[in-house]
Amino acid sequence: MIILSALTLQPANLNLPQAAFNLSAILPQIILVAAALLLLMVDLVLKNKRALGWLSLLAILAALAATVYQWLRTQTSALNVQTSAFNFQSSAADASGAGADALGIIAAGLILIAAALAVLLALESTAEAGPASFTSQPGPYYALILLASAGMIAMAQGVDFLVIFLGLEIFSLALYILTGFARREARSAEASLKYFLLGAFASGFFLYGIALIYAATGSTNLVQISQGLAPLSVALPFAPLLPLGVGLLLVGYGFKVALVPFHQWTPDVYQGAPTSVTAFMSVATKTAAFASLIRVLANLTSHDRPWLLVLAVLSVLTMTLGNLAALRQASLKRMLAYSSIAHAGYLLVALAAGTAQGAKAALYYLLVYTFMNLGAFAVLLAVQRRDENDVTLDRITGLSSRQPGMAVLMAILMFALTGIPPLAGFFGKLYVFGAAVQANLAWLAIVAVLNSAIAAYYYLRVTVNMFMPASMPAAQPAEAVEARKPGWPVWATVVITAGATLVLGIWQFPWMQAIQQAINSLGTLALR
Repeated sequence: MIILSALTLQPANLNLPQAAFNLSAILPQIILVAAALLLLMVDLVLKNKRALGWLSLLAILAALAATVYQWLRTQTSALNVQTSAFNFQSSAADASGAGADALGIIAAGLILIAAALAVLLALESTAEAGPASFTSQPGPYYALILLASAGMIAMAQGVDFLVIFLGLEIFSLALYILTGFARREARSAEASLKYFLLGAFASGFFLYGIALIYAATGSTNLVQISQGLAPLSVALPFAPLLPLGVGLLLVGYGFKVALVPFHQWTPDVYQGAPTSVTAFMSVATKTAAFASLIRVLANLTSHDRPWLLVLAVLSVLTMTLGNLAALRQASLKRMLAYSSIAHAGYLLVALAAGTAQGAKAALYYLLVYTFMNLGAFAVLLAVQRRDENDVTLDRITGLSSRQPGMAVLMAILMFALTGIPPLAGFFGKLYVFGAAVQANLAWLAIVAVLNSAIAAYYYLRVTVNMFMPASMPAAQPAEAVEARKPGWPVWATVVITAGATLVLGIWQFPWMQAIQQAINSLGTLALR
């Protein structure tokens, strides 16, 4: 009844001009969706199925070019800026509710980079037989990658809850199917079903949160809601429903980024899904969800500091449980799954600061995490056997003697995830922890540092096992001889990701300058 009565409400204290619909704001999504439909049609007549992968890669690069075009436009356009604690907004959003502002553009770029590298890994898989092969249905596979990317970009750039929810459901449905694409693997089907059931449940929380926020404010547009909340003296008709709605939204976001206690699906889904799919979802989903979460928190909670304490508590629980659970994993995919949970906790440390420095740290961390984690999964694809979809710790023992180049690159990625200088992972954590200290959250930074020390054990354990002498009893498991030699797509992915962790760490200026420009274009977050 409350929600129905809110249908007649008008947003409080609003006098906003209606923006004209601008197709350039959603140009990357248009390219991706059109390419996905084209791939499905071409798949019916094309005999060389491997060419479908190249067509999908071309579409992703075209969407990336459109994203660069959007970024160049933001550098020459004047954006409305509002200054407050953890509050920013842009006039770049059009009437569709999809905004091509700087935050959304950076997120879209990271998502497209992850998609391009995932397609390269899939090109490797299509050349193999086994449960991770997609040779039977390559067209639907690549089309789903493109549709998932389009949905993620829509979620990251959405400035209206309806657009955000639409993007969430588009990429979620695609990932449900992709998770179970290895149909001959029982674990993959189980992971898909579990992901679908828990994901649908979380989507219900998210949608109900949107309904409560609409009941409280009379709008689903983030900019309108923020401007309606700006005068603290304004009394909304159903104001108590607003914090409840935000809380339900956090449940939905928490599921997507694997925050504790909404993380239970992550290890099983990461282990059961094809490795190329796991690599893609582990980084792209986080980018889309965290970019959207930053925007929502900035507009809905700028005057409600207690929410920052909630984020701090969630970050402690997430990184602690993730790291402790990763310590006892023999499966490297499950280890990286729990590691992914822990990294979500580190990102939440930056958001808990509620400052401009925290926002910049979160964006930089998402950038470096994209390359670090995707590269680690690429190495797993390189060393796994043809007839299986996972790699155990014993399997990589003595890898330096069999594939020395791959072992060196994997070591770089493990060092980056650990946070060892001068790699990008070190600076990512440094900026995150520094933002917490500057926001008077030194205790949270200390907890994060302790968790990083715990994580160092299982990351370095992988490195030690890879360089274990071949003469040692455990160094050459019997099944190691059955491991296939990685093709050039995997090598290219690993080299690109490992190289990026070096470049982003040693040469930071252009990347941090771009992130600074993004935050400036969105608004100034006042430090406490």
